[in-house]
Amino acid sequence: MLATDRTTDIAAALHGVRKEYGSRSQRVTALDGVTITFPTGTFTAVMGPSGSGKSTLLQCAAGLDSPTEGLVEVAGVKVNKLNETQRTLLRRDRIGFVFQSFNLLPSLTAAQNVELPLRLAGRRPSSGQVREALAAVGLAERARHRPSELSGGQQQRVAIARALITRPAVLFADEPTGALDSTTSREVLALLRGLVDRDRQTIVMVTHDPIAAASADRAVFLADGRVVGELLSPTADAVAARLAHLEA
Repeated sequence: MLATDRTTDIAAALHGVRKEYGSRSQRVTALDGVTITFPTGTFTAVMGPSGSGKSTLLQCAAGLDSPTEGLVEVAGVKVNKLNETQRTLLRRDRIGFVFQSFNLLPSLTAAQNVELPLRLAGRRPSSGQVREALAAVGLAERARHRPSELSGGQQQRVAIARALITRPAVLFADEPTGALDSTTSREVLALLRGLVDRDRQTIVMVTHDPIAAASADRAVFLADGRVVGELLSPTADAVAARLAHLEA
């Protein structure tokens, strides 16, 4: 278990992060000196045109990719100073992930899917832990159901419960409502909002949807790998207007 600073008010931060891909002759800059902080207990939406660097920011912040330059911190740990084994441990213990595709194992029940991260880490979760995680997403009564017996929204809730079972410092969500209809999307966004307000969970969500971004405390905008602005207490209309301006 990695030592972390649990008293910090910053759950995650990027300091001067630059990420380049390709060879010297065909170098592509995905992030160009990004500095941003994600305070504990806040909900941030990351937005921008296609190719702006949103996914790369998420991957670097979550320790899935290493920056070319700069520093990434999660829960007080300097992520890109760790070796691969240490990064794996940090992701397992202190970082949660939710994606557009639910990534549930079809042969397992909801409860078994939720407890899977702990079992893979060699830890035996208590039935109380699993029950608490499912109850937090409103699915306590669905513990024995397999994914095929659940709606899309319920499957995403199971995926969120799975991400929460380790009590992560940060929950990173990549287009978590992208595969859902509008009604189910609102339900999932209300769930995420509740995790922030009730449990002080820190959430960083990449989205292209202004309505989804309106659930966040702030919307941060990227263009050409740089942070080009933010909106506090964003509304869907204000976000849509800002995106239209960037895309123009």
